[in-house]
Amino acid sequence: MCRHRLVNVRRFVTIVGLVAATVLNAQVALASTERADALVHSTLQLDVDARRGSTVFAQHCARCHGNAAVGDAAKGIPALAGQRKSYLVKQLADFLERDRAGAAMHGVVSQQAIAEPQVWADVANFLSNLTPQPAPATGDGGQLQLGEAIFRDQCASCHADDGRGDDDGFVPSLRNQHYPYLVQQIRSISRWHRANVESDLVLYLDSLSADETLAVADYLSRLSTPVRDRVVLQPDGTLKDAGDQTQADCKQSVPCTKPD
Repeated sequence: MCRHRLVNVRRFVTIVGLVAATVLNAQVALASTERADALVHSTLQLDVDARRGSTVFAQHCARCHGNAAVGDAAKGIPALAGQRKSYLVKQLADFLERDRAGAAMHGVVSQQAIAEPQVWADVANFLSNLTPQPAPATGDGGQLQLGEAIFRDQCASCHADDGRGDDDGFVPSLRNQHYPYLVQQIRSISRWHRANVESDLVLYLDSLSADETLAVADYLSRLSTPVRDRVVLQPDGTLKDAGDQTQADCKQSVPCTKPD
């Protein structure tokens, strides 16, 4: 066989190998996402033990997130106090399944004391009932009008006008959060570091200029409400967050980040 044909055969084999690897990686990622979603839904059915959640958080999480779970702006560590329970459970499952990047959290959730749905339910319930960060770090305030315009036009339909998230709890609260962390996460999502985020949202965040990213993060870091979301009794006897206002349907061009 001539040299030219050998080169072509090698190129063909290389291309076939790359295609096969891409397909395999996609299948693995899909299976991982499905496992994470199954874990989330089963976890949310469990009864919670608030005392156990407090103990586990103090032993395994407070060193980074702080005793009151208000985070650390200088280190890019998020405030978790007051965050939606369902969202917190979802993130723990995604870290465990590597659907969300984060070496530090991968190490935490892989510990035997943490890698258990019951623990997730207890810790998430404990965190969701804490008082939110009262004074998050903010930006320079130079482009707040731009940040507000972007948020209200593209984000508020899912995250609510006050940034509290949705009533089901899978769309996160964005208020009472540190500016550096918000900037970091917008950039992280735009770089496909979260397999649990819909592609349209990734592409939209990637389309933001540097100034627009800083503006919307600065605006969000200043969102804070003194009144906690109301809890109402449902006809079947269960409790549900009613929210401070009516939640709009998620019909804007940027989708909500709910699991299937």
